[in-house]
Amino acid sequence: MPRGEAYEKLEHKIMALRTTDRTGDERQTMGEVFDKDTLLGIYKLMTDGVIDTIEYPISTGKEGNVFAAKDPHGKLVAVKIYRTSTATFNRIARYIEGDKRFQGITGSRRRVIMAWANKEFRNLQRLEDAGVKVPTPIRFHRNILVMKYIGTKDGPAPLLRDVELEDAEDTYEIIINYMRLAYQKAELVHADLSEFNILFYRRKPIIIDVGQAVLTEHVNAKDFLYRDIDNINRFFRSRAVDIRDREDIFREVTEVRE
Repeated sequence: MPRGEAYEKLEHKIMALRTTDRTGDERQTMGEVFDKDTLLGIYKLMTDGVIDTIEYPISTGKEGNVFAAKDPHGKLVAVKIYRTSTATFNRIARYIEGDKRFQGITGSRRRVIMAWANKEFRNLQRLEDAGVKVPTPIRFHRNILVMKYIGTKDGPAPLLRDVELEDAEDTYEIIINYMRLAYQKAELVHADLSEFNILFYRRKPIIIDVGQAVLTEHVNAKDFLYRDIDNINRFFRSRAVDIRDREDIFREVTEVRE
């Protein structure tokens, strides 16, 4: 166990995050996030010069919690920590099964969660290379993923659901194009796309939470794509956009243009 000054400061910071203005359930969740192995993983990222300090929580998701942190130069980065609870394990298992990139991942729950962090890191790389706006992945270690921070020093970028869109039609078409780029160039389907997994920053949508994204050859890829289309159509219908037919969108996303 490391006993350096940096590790002691980390422990004090995490203790403050666990206890400040939190209910009992929230403290329990924070306790699940910052277990001993995760603290060691954060310390490793600190000693490697990837992050310097954990600053404040940004969000709590289905699989993990996201925190704002600073790198050694004082620049904000986002740190996503995947919880290793049974509930998280049960949810993600079906998205790893059938993915050839993760064949043979069995054994402990923690090993599967670590594979999930690896999966999201690689999915972010593929999507960014394909031209989809996502947080740039920086590093992953164990159950921890470090990404570019999306927002300002005053706070993170809002979710799409919380934004008053000046041009909802344009945003709608951009997201459909992201689905097309993801499918045709990254060979991925998000599989959980909705207004809850899209940030809005500098008048552009940014796709997040891509850990569950599956390869287009996955047995359930087309069903997942239909679900993504339905979610996006539902949201933009609520914003008075003249939405397109799901089959037309499906063909645009999946058929290679001449």
